[in-house]
Amino acid sequence: MKSSQLHSQGCLYPYLEKKKLLDGSIVFYPRVICERDPNNPTHYRWAYNWEERVDGVWKGRSIGSIPPGAVPMIRLMQQQGATKEDIIAFIKRAKSKKPSPKLDVCKNSDNTKIKPTLPDNAPIAVVLFAGGGGIEAGMVEAGIRPVIAVEFDPTKPDLSRAIAFTHHHNFSEYGCRIIQLTVQEVAQSGFLGFPRCPDYLHASPVCANFSQAHTAKAGKGGETSDDLTAAIAVAEAVRQLQPRVFTLENVPRYQESESFTAILETLEEYRYLIDYSVVNMADFGLPQARRRLVLIASRGFRVTLPSGTTPCGWYEAIVHLIPTMTDSQLLPKQQQALEKFLAENAPTALLIERVGGRKLPKYKPGSHPANTILRSHFTDHKGCNRNKFADIWLPDGTTKSLTIPGAAILQGFPSWYEFPNEAATAGSIIGYSVPPSFVVQLFTHIQKQLSGAFL
Repeated sequence: MKSSQLHSQGCLYPYLEKKKLLDGSIVFYPRVICERDPNNPTHYRWAYNWEERVDGVWKGRSIGSIPPGAVPMIRLMQQQGATKEDIIAFIKRAKSKKPSPKLDVCKNSDNTKIKPTLPDNAPIAVVLFAGGGGIEAGMVEAGIRPVIAVEFDPTKPDLSRAIAFTHHHNFSEYGCRIIQLTVQEVAQSGFLGFPRCPDYLHASPVCANFSQAHTAKAGKGGETSDDLTAAIAVAEAVRQLQPRVFTLENVPRYQESESFTAILETLEEYRYLIDYSVVNMADFGLPQARRRLVLIASRGFRVTLPSGTTPCGWYEAIVHLIPTMTDSQLLPKQQQALEKFLAENAPTALLIERVGGRKLPKYKPGSHPANTILRSHFTDHKGCNRNKFADIWLPDGTTKSLTIPGAAILQGFPSWYEFPNEAATAGSIIGYSVPPSFVVQLFTHIQKQLSGAFL
């Protein structure tokens, strides 16, 4: 290899161990029956070499006995331009962890306090319009490794960079690279460095122009050229990457757009079998009413959307956090909403919004899912933090201020996910994200169907 490459990326290479037996014969390890296959990582030992500058002199360094299952990921990281420091850190993690059971779903998927450990041969995914990683959080809980995530909003560059930093903090240990470019820019580059034929490709195009809250504002709403170019870029990703499964999530009105039509036409052109519908994620155990368009497209075998489970009230989901929340006082409009409710109902825990002009009631009884959580709950029209975004009124007259950890639970985030301290950034991640608890169910369902189809 060129010296410059050893300095920047290092070298992954196969080798064999030679041993002389008592009978004088020479054998090579790992032992292989029949001919050794150069394309099979398990037929070789693996090592990684690189150079470091010590006291002005370049010196060679190496790591041996790399698990064969980690080889495809290391190669992918090299193709994507990862630094040798990132590659070395990944190798050390791969060597230090015992191999995980080769299951479609991680054993600890029900314990959201423990960060999942993925097997080396886990399915891989590419995510477009990644945000802070709601999709990725659900994917790793379902046993899928996100390897590339694209996230950048040129209209909010500082916020977008902060969100991308949080994404890197939570998912870099899985070998996931965050690309801070628009999906349109990445498409113009021909998706350079992206894996071809990944197991999964997901897209959640920006939905602001299709949401009811946005279109309700006078003079606003409607599909824009940016929406259409984003959809064309997604369609180009399908053409060039040709994933085994493509998924999409957006607000219900997106299905009426030219953007959605452009994506559908490309999927049909490449003979994907398509299933899509508007689902209420409260029907899947999310303690929040959140209606979203969800699409699954697969090649060679039709994959259907999962069916719902038992709805969950918001109070049950976050009751353990309420004692830790700070005291609050209701605003006049919140007080009016409370009095209206109590005039017709027995006292019960209520979640009462502080902001927003939606037509829905500002309150939700504890036995019901919360109203849809929006980014605008956490920031004002200038993008600055809101000190308070919702309150919890209890029958004893106590009022508590809903916290970011509480909102994260209502959005279905696992407790291992680490949010930034700034409320505007954390709230934006929550408001933008696909609820991870729904994502787990979606991709677990997909994987079970695919496994059943090819047994």
